Amino acid sequence: MLAIASPSSSSSSKKYDVFLSFRGEDTRKSFTSHLHTALRHGDIETYIDYELRKGDDISQSLIEAIRDSSISVVVFSENYASSKWCLNELLQILCCKQQRGQIVVPIFYEINPSDVRKQRGAYEKAFAEHLEKNPEKVDEWRQALFEIANLVGWDSHNYRNCCFFSYELLWQLLSWSVSEYLMFKELLAWDEAELIQNIVTDINKKLDHRSPTTVLDDIVGIDENLDHIKPLLEESSTIGIWGMGGIGKTTMAKVVFAKLRSQFDSCCFLKNFTEKYEKHGLEYVCDELFRELSKDTSLGRLNHRRILIVLDDVSHTKQLDELKSEAPCLGPGSKVIITSRDKHVLDGRVERIHEAKALSYNSSLKVFNLKAFRTDGYKSGYEELVQRAVSYAQGIPLALTILGSFLYSRTVEEWENALSKVESTSNRDIQAVWIKKICRRNAKELWLSSKHNWFENPYG
Repeated sequence: MLAIASPSSSSSSKKYDVFLSFRGEDTRKSFTSHLHTALRHGDIETYIDYELRKGDDISQSLIEAIRDSSISVVVFSENYASSKWCLNELLQILCCKQQRGQIVVPIFYEINPSDVRKQRGAYEKAFAEHLEKNPEKVDEWRQALFEIANLVGWDSHNYRNCCFFSYELLWQLLSWSVSEYLMFKELLAWDEAELIQNIVTDINKKLDHRSPTTVLDDIVGIDENLDHIKPLLEESSTIGIWGMGGIGKTTMAKVVFAKLRSQFDSCCFLKNFTEKYEKHGLEYVCDELFRELSKDTSLGRLNHRRILIVLDDVSHTKQLDELKSEAPCLGPGSKVIITSRDKHVLDGRVERIHEAKALSYNSSLKVFNLKAFRTDGYKSGYEELVQRAVSYAQGIPLALTILGSFLYSRTVEEWENALSKVESTSNRDIQAVWIKKICRRNAKELWLSSKHNWFENPYG
């Protein structure tokens, strides 16, 4: 299940970049120690619990460390599930993922990922023992393990030349000398070093991708729509965002994209889709999309990867149909978001459609005042004029922005003159682009009458 991070989950407000969850007996003095060192060398603030764990319940300080981390890295090893401490830790990590949008990265260290997901082998044996001693917790632990293990992660078997034999067994079978054995072990260690370096690089990318969302989180009223988009994305692989021009479809898609991209293997936000399609053709659009998605892989491998795609401003069904005929199959868990002014474009081509809603009156008032007065409030004597302007804009963010920016620093008389002209248009002409034209025309008249060009950039 995907989660859209809340403003409180931004990496800039966290004490730690990474929380490491691992089975001490399996990896504390080997893989996890090497990973921790590499993370520190990469200036990634990492929490690792060096204390000897006693009892089954994790401490409050450990819970706080999990909550105060941007990313949790879970090192699944052979005996991870045998530790009730590790499983309780995993419950907290899953809770933070679901409620705080925390990123979780699983690492399967010398264990088959399928055995972890399906709880076979050592994991099956561990849960058989838990069922006898802690039956009330087993279902919770199983579900947490299943959900975390199904996230995109890292498999150490892909980095070992000989992953199913222990060094010592090979030594015995091949009758190596001590020097030959040590040389071979060192050779395999280099493969482990490559895995660790790739993990560190991946975590750095995830941390870099999270930081811009703090700016996007400050967009006034954005949650009024995001709260409806979130469950649609959790339930469906393809969704559409539909609404009139200026209502904020692109902004909504940008926020969702920024919040989710770190959870996917490859991502592409293809803005101004129709404009690029009409100017340059299908081949140009496909090249841009596929080039972005295959930065670190081949097109033929996309069906094995979780992909996030946003197609912004699609205006014709033909565009989607032609693109679909050229696009490769995407991997399980992939998500596609399409924005359009025409609901017909989306009908039958996406699983769910969100109709973009206008801003509430309070949010509209705040957006307008921030542009018209550069503050949340307004000057004395402008109350009625502000109400008229906000009422006319009908909650359309772009209209509020253009109108507010145009009226900034003007006198009451100039406000009255401008609003009278704006209000003379019919409701069907409410779109922000029309307001912009009216403001430009009115600005010219104001300039001619006062010999001063009051008109500034309409977007502020």
